[in-house]
Amino acid sequence: MFIRIVKMSFHEDKIPLFLENFHSVKEQIRNYPGNNFLELYQDKNNNNIFFTYSIWNEENDLENYRKSQLFTEVWAFTKALFNDKPQAWSVDKLESLP
Repeated sequence: MFIRIVKMSFHEDKIPLFLENFHSVKEQIRNYPGNNFLELYQDKNNNNIFFTYSIWNEENDLENYRKSQLFTEVWAFTKALFNDKPQAWSVDKLESLP
């Protein structure tokens, strides 16, 4: 299992564009080979900040997605809306309490 968390900060007036685009591609991203889970979060204290949380079978699956036409198009659109540099973390799950 490979977990990726990405923090993105947007210009306030660009948030509706981001959300519209995310909603139009979320199923494609979620159904990309090797992706098992996808969530989008919005910070409670700063509405400009969003996080994606995705679970992949393995790191190579994420790398294949990042080399895909889908990612190229999604990222080109999304990064034009940023007001700050995005940050990404690859993490290992140590515990889970359902």
